[in-house]
Amino acid sequence: MKLRIVHQTVYRYDLPVRNLVQSLRLTPSVFEGQRTHDWVIDVSGGSRGPGFRDGAGDWIEGWTVRGPTEEVIVATSGRVETRDTAGVLRGHRELIHPLAYLRDTAATRADEALRDLAAGVTDASDPLGLAHRLSAAVSEAIAYRPGRTEFHTTAAEALAQGEGVCQDHAQALIAVARLRDLPARYVSGYLHSTAGGEAHEAAHAWAEIHVQGLGWVGFDPANRCCPDERYVRLGSGLDAPDAAPIRGIAAGQGIETLDVAVNVEEVERFQSQSQTQS
Repeated sequence: MKLRIVHQTVYRYDLPVRNLVQSLRLTPSVFEGQRTHDWVIDVSGGSRGPGFRDGAGDWIEGWTVRGPTEEVIVATSGRVETRDTAGVLRGHRELIHPLAYLRDTAATRADEALRDLAAGVTDASDPLGLAHRLSAAVSEAIAYRPGRTEFHTTAAEALAQGEGVCQDHAQALIAVARLRDLPARYVSGYLHSTAGGEAHEAAHAWAEIHVQGLGWVGFDPANRCCPDERYVRLGSGLDAPDAAPIRGIAAGQGIETLDVAVNVEEVERFQSQSQTQS
């Protein structure tokens, strides 16, 4: 599938700010299931700084905006070719050892309810089966309801509410996987459409769990599936704040508001081919 993606984030300030510095993790990952045809990043009034690939294999790009300004627009667009690898991340170059992703964070720290949820999955015969069952348990425990949680909502808080969005599902799955000694991490990206064919109009997130002998495998509890050709992977981290596509800091006293618009459009579909032998 070839997808055209347009992603715009508008920051507005009630008082002008100066010397805005941003770190952008907005470049699609490089692996066997994904190939970028063209990709453009632009920050209004900004100057591009140095870029580098970090230990997790993500491309990080720095931008500065001198200002003063009351509005900054971060715009990305391009075309990405995707292929279904059943959620398995093959050919992705990274240096961080998987065991580093057993480390707790404030957003994924387990409470008693998360421990009970993790312990309640008992009928898995192998690590991959356990990962699937943990993902299903999170899907059952947290209903998908937009607008009920915020960016800083933790996995424990989302489970207590019993509702949330893809970020909450991903962080809860990361928490229960780590409790079962499976390294797990947060992935940010895009989703073309749900399994039911409904267009997805926002950036998306899911979790990856490291399975011995197989590597990193994606799980999307919000949609009860593994990532396939409808998904575009940007980057990863220990939790949502760590994997945030945009991080920034500015000098000034202005209050910041944020608008995000994402459009993921299918521009070409590839036909699968098979041949039988007699």
